[in-house]
Amino acid sequence: MPESGHTTTRGNTSEAVSGATGTPGGPGTPGGPVEPVGPGVAAARRTGLLVTLVLGGLTALPPLSMDMYLPALPEVTGALHAPAATVQLTLTACLAGMALGQLVVGPMSDRWGRRRPLLAGMVVYVLATAVCALAPTAGTLIGFRLLQGLAGAAGIVIARAVVRDLHDGVEMARFFSTLMLISGVAPVVAPLIGGQILRITDWRGVFHVLTGVGVLLTLVVWRFLAETLPPERRHEGGVGQALRTMRGLLADRVFTGYTLTGGLAFAVLFAYISASPFVVQEIYGASPQTFGLLFGLNSIGLVAVGQVNGKLLVGRVSLDKVLGWGLGVILLAASALLLMTSGVFGEVGLAPVAAGLFVLMSAMGLAMPNTNAQALMRTPHAAGSASALLGTTSFLVGAVASPLVGVAGEHTAVPMAVVQLTCAVLALACFLGLCRPWRKAPGTVPTGKAQDPAA
Repeated sequence: MPESGHTTTRGNTSEAVSGATGTPGGPGTPGGPVEPVGPGVAAARRTGLLVTLVLGGLTALPPLSMDMYLPALPEVTGALHAPAATVQLTLTACLAGMALGQLVVGPMSDRWGRRRPLLAGMVVYVLATAVCALAPTAGTLIGFRLLQGLAGAAGIVIARAVVRDLHDGVEMARFFSTLMLISGVAPVVAPLIGGQILRITDWRGVFHVLTGVGVLLTLVVWRFLAETLPPERRHEGGVGQALRTMRGLLADRVFTGYTLTGGLAFAVLFAYISASPFVVQEIYGASPQTFGLLFGLNSIGLVAVGQVNGKLLVGRVSLDKVLGWGLGVILLAASALLLMTSGVFGEVGLAPVAAGLFVLMSAMGLAMPNTNAQALMRTPHAAGSASALLGTTSFLVGAVASPLVGVAGEHTAVPMAVVQLTCAVLALACFLGLCRPWRKAPGTVPTGKAQDPAA
């Protein structure tokens, strides 16, 4: 039996064990005790559509911040007199900031609630984005993109934590798929908007628009997002307590497996994000507008498959089985891309490569929501810290993948395909080796106040 204060999940379901009583059946589990619902949670559930839109906006902000900027990358290299590898570091810096910021904001939200850390992060995000628009050198731009990422991390980690506050089990998986529909609009329209902005102004105009979006989203959060973590469910303690919480989470093999699987799948995605402007525009000679159109089509594929996952598969097929399908398709698409870009099939045009990227991106709609749901099901009482570890892993691995796609210069897509295939293989290995989906062995994630494994 688990110790008091611990949360246990068996297999692929969230069969919680009450931290107060140690009796089987926890919040969200049939026959278990009813978890106290604070006024913010009750209000959020009554205004479900509005909360969904707000959380969708928060999760859309990171892809909006990067994807709207993608068509301008070749222009930035000329305007700031910097090589492509240096300019790609502006993406890496933003990702690294989002990764590190989540490690801070996640535990903060478990201690002080969701609203205050979120609003503080949004204000800093707006200020950093405004400065990016004025950056005179690549170094300055990289520095403030780092700060932009650090602040923008609040929206990412707290949005996931709010979902965990409000939902459990299959409903949580469905909600993540719904968020993918809303946040998926951002990568669809962002490159298109960025391409159109470049018709009337330069790359700095992209950051002016992002500043306005940040101001609007900050006001919406302040006005409409209620607190979802009541005081009785908050964690006391400082940095040491937060570190013990995360150590307890990482000690759970299955949670760590889902975290690494999701992070490596995200690295496949980000290798595409960081390399595609040069692959499509420089290698295949497409215009920024054509690149935006192709990027939008790929994002539509991701969103559409995510909705198939949430509306048709979740509740009918086990989450692990669907996740396995997604990883398998990603692996096959990455293999095909490597064969095409390395010349095995001779000279191929843009259409076959674009088709391979479309399949790869679409399969992300099966992988990403289900890794998040499976990991967070195991951590109902430390959702902020668990969300921080999920996001930090994803963004750190993505930040490492970003510069690797440009190591051979701007005139070959082979590094992109190699990075994608390597990360896909590792993601599948972590899923099979750590999560072991064919087994139903119990796992314990230390959470709450008794979080020190030595306690």
